[in-house]
Amino acid sequence: MLRWLIVVFLALIIFSGLQKWLQKWGFGRLPGDFRFRLFGREFFIPITSTLLLSMVAAGIARWV
Repeated sequence: MLRWLIVVFLALIIFSGLQKWLQKWGFGRLPGDFRFRLFGREFFIPITSTLLLSMVAAGIARWV
């Protein structure tokens, strides 16, 4: 369980860094991706995009 929590946390960090590039493909605007502003900063939590890209990565890993 702890391993998956670490993986999801790292995926969130990576998605936050690649946010502008992924938005061109529609990621970050899916239902379940949260974006909010708090104390003048914008926060982005891509839950649905994380799950979708994780399933794609798992499918590629299983295929290879």
